Amino acid sequence: MRVAFGATVWRKGLIKRHLDGIGQYSKELNHGLSRFENIDLIESYFGRLEPSSIKNGPSVCLLDYKYLSTFSALTGLPFMDQYKIDRVADIFHATDHRIPKLNNTPVIATLMDAIPLSHPHWVSKNLRGLKNWTWKKSADWADHIITISEFSKVEIIEHFKIKESKISVIELGVNSEYFERIESHEIEKVLDANKIGKNYLLFIGTLQPRKNVERIIGAYQTLPAYLRNGWQLVIAGKNGWGCDGLVEALKNHPSDANIRWLDDVGEYEKKALMQGSTALVFPSLFEGFGLPVLEGFASQTPVITSNTTSLFEVASDAALTVDPYDTSALSQAMQTVMVDGDLRKALIQSGLSRARLFTWESCAKKTIDVYRRFV
Repeated sequence: MRVAFGATVWRKGLIKRHLDGIGQYSKELNHGLSRFENIDLIESYFGRLEPSSIKNGPSVCLLDYKYLSTFSALTGLPFMDQYKIDRVADIFHATDHRIPKLNNTPVIATLMDAIPLSHPHWVSKNLRGLKNWTWKKSADWADHIITISEFSKVEIIEHFKIKESKISVIELGVNSEYFERIESHEIEKVLDANKIGKNYLLFIGTLQPRKNVERIIGAYQTLPAYLRNGWQLVIAGKNGWGCDGLVEALKNHPSDANIRWLDDVGEYEKKALMQGSTALVFPSLFEGFGLPVLEGFASQTPVITSNTTSLFEVASDAALTVDPYDTSALSQAMQTVMVDGDLRKALIQSGLSRARLFTWESCAKKTIDVYRRFV
């Protein structure tokens, strides 16, 4: 089976040296699919992007997606360069929300969530209305939708008005590298290089309004003084958008000397920070899945997360879950995990067991099952 595999966001992430959630999904699923002998992947991307190829193998360069999608949305006509796909592929998988309108090749599209439609105030105002209109139209061009949680499925049905029978839920996997233990002296090197002590709570993620970082800081600041003096709060993640005030405070006027912001964290550092932390604190207001929760589990790190959206679905009973809008409850969860060693051990064991249920191999197999329904 020849699969034209959407890789635009993955490519852009490599150029910027930072893969977001969609980029990670594209990368890991691609690697998972490539292990199956009956699957031939054709890297497909919109616009001229460097590097010239993610992997050695066939690729297809299409015209700029904004131009093609707007044209098709307005006219109802297929993408003008659809022939490039038709002649090399049996099916097209749009992994990164860049869904083409094709006449002759079935299209599978992965939609992570419906956030721009359900919570438009959480996305950039730049051409928001046009982007959302085009995105909603493009979802109808797909022959089938893959999403990553039952929660996201419900959201997509409501906001995209897509029939339930047209949607499959396929959960994400955990990169096996997160299960591999890093030597304690190597973790200490990472901590020393970033001026982090032995005890700390950790948040990892791009800074944007729905990540709830302000409440994490607020909850930390209400901890008893002896805990704040004994544990740092480490915020690891690049500035995304809509958090200028937060970034300014973290950069220039930290309200607490024990708060550290790391805005450029590589994959190895991320894994070391995760394994060395007392707990991962991830009380996001909204997630289509919440992969950092599973990465924390695999790292044998206790996790504090939200009891809402997809996060409770993913975490189940393997994490401390709280109302993400309740700063007091979040602070209490932080305090509990800091002082209760037996609880930490129980969370580590249940989290590790939970993480082992989610693999990229399973994700790839289920994705191929969807392909076979249309080829």
